[in-house]
Amino acid sequence: MNSWLLIPAGELSERFSRSSGPGGQGVNTTDSRVELSFDVARSPSLTETARLRAAERLASRLSGGVLTVASSGERSQLMNREEARERLAAILREALAPPRPPRVATKPSRGARERRLENKRRRSATKRNRRWTAD
Repeated sequence: MNSWLLIPAGELSERFSRSSGPGGQGVNTTDSRVELSFDVARSPSLTETARLRAAERLASRLSGGVLTVASSGERSQLMNREEARERLAAILREALAPPRPPRVATKPSRGARERRLENKRRRSATKRNRRWTAD
């Protein structure tokens, strides 16, 4: 996963089924589609903080606390297994990343304020010149 997290293979569960993707007649006979599941809510590999952060960020993807990733893009089961593991790792890596530091508010510079006011004056003059006056 990353430098501090390694998920043992025993915590992952795989299910295989027939794929609807490429493969011709072989699609009808081989179980090449892979569903890889990881129980985020009960994993001993995750710290309590990481578990809460993942549960919060992946709330829409979790079903009963379990994250499931399916892969059926390749013809071989082995390649689909690798793809599913890579996708699961990427999803977890993104979910467990620390939050970004908050943005520090800054004041506009003097030159920026002057440019803004000058643009306002120019726009005001343009609109004033468009008006019809009864002379």
